[in-house]
Amino acid sequence: MKTLKPMISLKLWGAAFAMAALAGVSAAHADETQAKQIFKAMSDYMGAQQAISFDYDTSFEVITTDDQKVALASSGSVLVNRPDKVRTTRTGGFADVEMVFDGKTVSLLGKNANLYAQAEAPGTIDNLVDVLRDKFHRPLPGADLLSSDVNGALMPLVTGVKDLGSGVIRGQECDHLAFRTAEVDFQIWIAQGDRPYPCRFVVTTKDVTGWPQYTVDVRNFKSGAEVAADDFVFKAPAGAKKLEKGEFPDVDELPAAFAPK
Repeated sequence: MKTLKPMISLKLWGAAFAMAALAGVSAAHADETQAKQIFKAMSDYMGAQQAISFDYDTSFEVITTDDQKVALASSGSVLVNRPDKVRTTRTGGFADVEMVFDGKTVSLLGKNANLYAQAEAPGTIDNLVDVLRDKFHRPLPGADLLSSDVNGALMPLVTGVKDLGSGVIRGQECDHLAFRTAEVDFQIWIAQGDRPYPCRFVVTTKDVTGWPQYTVDVRNFKSGAEVAADDFVFKAPAGAKKLEKGEFPDVDELPAAFAPK
């Protein structure tokens, strides 16, 4: 008996998984009201936590200029003390970054190049996210999850809602919800129980060729007294060079060689 060629085998597996996925979707819950209630409960829970910490893994899937799909992976950590303090790290194949915000100044360190920059950004974490995205073009990965009101930030943009039933992320049973907006689709897996934190967040951009997809997996989630103390003071490493005002070190996890079409 002939052995299937690897590519044919992969195609058969892909077809099988696609059929299983479609069957699951057709049998999934379609209660839009319930889905919105679950999402709102997650938003309320996250916004009420004064101290949060978690580790995360990301996967950024893009189609390259030569039509190859690739996934770039990174990992990091987030520490939040509401309303105006945050420390994040992210390490991947092309960037090793730390960001510290003390309520007045945001400091961004590119560890690979030993360069850092600082800018005044007084206000809350919500304001910081806007400043990094709009003024410095340095969006914070998974920033929507750090908002004091995730529901208020995202739900006005939503045009379609699906409750896809349950899913399990690292052994944690979750409610799986899918949302559509004009520019992106996003999915979220929310832990069931009295701590409805986001376990996985997937954003798919629809106006770029290949529909690039960004996934954030949350692990080791802690809140309240579980969270380790931090002074949120930025400490530049020995020999680090400070960039001029308005400059920021290169922290892009998508280098030019992998730029999407």
